Amino acid sequence: MSQEKLLMKITHATFGLGGYQETQLGLHLSFSSSSSGVSTSYTYWDYESIECSERCKWSENDRTIALADVLRKLSKLLKDAKVSSVDRLVGVPVEVTLEGNTFSDFRILTEVL
Repeated sequence: MSQEKLLMKITHATFGLGGYQETQLGLHLSFSSSSSGVSTSYTYWDYESIECSERCKWSENDRTIALADVLRKLSKLLKDAKVSSVDRLVGVPVEVTLEGNTFSDFRILTEVL
């Protein structure tokens, strides 16, 4: 599958509930350029919204690890963008990688900040 890299800016950045039925806690980002846009989220099941039962294929420990990973991702993004809060990510330039027409990854363009 072909890979395409696009220059964009972060146009929306929130930390909170979203995703499937507003039950996933984490970071929600949207990116856009003059010709296209894409969104992604780094989340896991919210403790207050989803109960971990014996039928789940994940454990409370899995949830704890996943949410810690979300915060580590956020910490690195804030550092790379040289900002102190999620709302200040809006307007930050990024390089978005698409595989086919599917979002794959992004990086803050630290070299232009």
